[in-house]
Amino acid sequence: MTVALMWEARAAEGRGADLLAWVREQPLTGEPLRRETFRAPQDRVLVITWWDAPYDASLPELPEPGPELVTRAVHRWRFEALADH
Repeated sequence: MTVALMWEARAAEGRGADLLAWVREQPLTGEPLRRETFRAPQDRVLVITWWDAPYDASLPELPEPGPELVTRAVHRWRFEALADH
């Protein structure tokens, strides 16, 4: 089974580039099948990692950035990949 972990944060005013750099520097314990980083308006940063694991597996996740970098707590979601029909 493939599980996708999504991590999304909104940078503090003027800190978008800093948050993006911080995210790119964060290692994970273990190697995902894939890791992608995205950005969006309002200095939002999204990281998606794909893992070959059961849905409820204990998987490494990115930590919370320091409060000086973000406007709110990180949002996290977990999804199970489904076959297209």
